[in-house]
Amino acid sequence: MIVATNDLPEYDNPPVTEVVCGVLFKTLEAFRLPHFGVFWEKCKVDYPICQEVAPLMPVIEHFGDEPETSIQLSEMPLPRVWFIHREEVGIIQVQRDRFLHNWKKGKPADSYVRYQTVIDIFKRQLDSFDSFLKENDLGIIEPLQYEMTYVNHIVQGEGWSEVSDLGSVFRDHQWNGKENRFLPGIEHLNLRKTFVLPTRRDRLHVSIRDGKRMADSKPLFLFDLTVRGFPGNASRTAMWEWFDVAHEWIVRGFTDLTTEAVQKSVWGRTR
Repeated sequence: MIVATNDLPEYDNPPVTEVVCGVLFKTLEAFRLPHFGVFWEKCKVDYPICQEVAPLMPVIEHFGDEPETSIQLSEMPLPRVWFIHREEVGIIQVQRDRFLHNWKKGKPADSYVRYQTVIDIFKRQLDSFDSFLKENDLGIIEPLQYEMTYVNHIVQGEGWSEVSDLGSVFRDHQWNGKENRFLPGIEHLNLRKTFVLPTRRDRLHVSIRDGKRMADSKPLFLFDLTVRGFPGNASRTAMWEWFDVAHEWIVRGFTDLTTEAVQKSVWGRTR
């Protein structure tokens, strides 16, 4: 297990719009449809909006010759249910084999609340779900994999004006469109990369694509960084150490993949 360090890059105004923390676990066979409602009663004051969505399929990171993890799929899959915060700044996601919490920006002008606040909210909600399972004899969480995702919206005008300017934001992807080229400027962008952590139990997944902001249809780069894996130790202490390391890799990865110019001029890098 690698240990997170404290001297991370810092930004006054990072482009983070959403952070998702989650755990995939062995299917809770005793969990039935009515239990979603029972759990909702525990969190309904702060999360009063309920929405049913399609379940997430399990994805497990594998390395080398290690055996495939056995995932038991229910014959009658239940939905994934969202419990949405009254101010729409968070979502609890529950399904029979997964628990996640999303921190979300309420408005584009809102500030990122920082990692410690995000992970503390996830801890509280996971503890509440643990208590609910125990109170209703529904089993325990037997983790198979953890995941953390940072969603970044880099809006047009924040260091770039058209998709072909991606090199102004992402240091490894310069488009030399002003030279004698046959191709016109880039219309759309969809890049994916993966990086293996030193543990060889975890990966960092990076996605860069263009899109539009839902609020006002303004063009943006969607820059997502996800760490998935498992420390091999199911204790909660190991779990929180894993999330600290995942956070470090996302922050350092974000910094390593973007240009120093936009870090300082747009996002206010201070360290």
